[in-house]
Amino acid sequence: MSGAKHFGKESLMEYLNHQLLPYEEKYGKRADETETNTRLIGVVHRAYEQTGQKVVVIIDEYDAPLLDVVHEDDNLSELRRTMQNFYSPLKMLDPYLEFVFITGITKFSQLSIFSELKNLFNISMTDQYSAICGVSITELITQMHRDVQLFAEALGISYEEMLALLKKHYDGYHFSKQSEDVFNPFSLILAMANHELGNYWFGTGTPSYVINVMRKFHVGVRDIESKSVTIDDFDVSPEQMTNVLPLLYQSGYLTIKSYNPITSRYILDYPNREVRLGMLRSLAPNYLSPNMIDNSTFLGDFLDCLCAYDVDGALERLRAYMASISNRLSNKNERDVQTVIYLIFSLLGAHVRVEEASAIGRADVVIYLPDAVFVMELKYDGSAQEAIRQIDEKGYLVPYSADGRRLFKIGVNYDSAKRTLGEWLVAEA
Repeated sequence: MSGAKHFGKESLMEYLNHQLLPYEEKYGKRADETETNTRLIGVVHRAYEQTGQKVVVIIDEYDAPLLDVVHEDDNLSELRRTMQNFYSPLKMLDPYLEFVFITGITKFSQLSIFSELKNLFNISMTDQYSAICGVSITELITQMHRDVQLFAEALGISYEEMLALLKKHYDGYHFSKQSEDVFNPFSLILAMANHELGNYWFGTGTPSYVINVMRKFHVGVRDIESKSVTIDDFDVSPEQMTNVLPLLYQSGYLTIKSYNPITSRYILDYPNREVRLGMLRSLAPNYLSPNMIDNSTFLGDFLDCLCAYDVDGALERLRAYMASISNRLSNKNERDVQTVIYLIFSLLGAHVRVEEASAIGRADVVIYLPDAVFVMELKYDGSAQEAIRQIDEKGYLVPYSADGRRLFKIGVNYDSAKRTLGEWLVAEA
């Protein structure tokens, strides 16, 4: 069903027609079989009669026709009825069926499309099937051991270092309480083929239905990270969604990071670096410049200045950049500014940790370079001196004091009247 996207009812009916035709050419068709559901019944009956064997039905991406309209109540209802009518014969065909296997992204389960199929068994969150899709860590270190070794040799690093990089970029998926680690197969295989770590999955584009639903529920950039939830919060049908978590989990943008059996709560978060950066880049135009080239140019210039230890130059660029986007902020308040700062520095990727925890506090931004570490604290209508004082009092530099790199502390004040950076102070420790 993967080809049935961006369709209205008539187009969807035509697509189902084309899907049934090859089977009817093979097994035959009666003249009175005009509807998609009666045609499906006829195909199964004749396949059973002509072969003497029960039929296996495999439906891949069963929910594809509905995903692009999941945020549109009217269209969703109409297309759902069309698909429900098509799938409905599967129950009455039970005596002729050996096995039915249905895959999809979302859980349009017994509550909607398959309301008449009472004997469906949802294996999505069952431990024994948790690694059925994707590449498990066991498969990677056994069947794909040679591929990992060749990748490591191409990059001039050890097998263990290569494995760690692959885990950081493409691992992290867990689909049950005791799930094995699962890698994104699309990105993993392309990375091995190219001998280059890249954002391959997000390179194909973020599905519009994800962004549309996030807008529908007014989801902020930081509203979907490290969420503590119950299973009822994310393993539900899209029709019952009261927030975006079910869609983000079911479509692979969030995954299970841990489960607490005492409270029966799950922690959901981005599975890996590729997905996190990809999602942030997809959401960035809602908060930063709508032109991603402008964002990339600024980020590159900012990092170039820091590599040359030109902190003032980097902050001047940040001041100018924030001044150019501040009028696009929705509420012009501290939370909006925090979101923008969070996005800007998160998009710097591997060089930056945002809200990095230390023993007695949490630094706003920590920037890592090969020869230096920059710790930044930001105040909203406060003072740069206050920010520097907090860095010292909270010991934000202490975790980095023993690795031999130059250490810089940066105190920055955001001026809400000017809607950009005000004063700042820079000191080398």
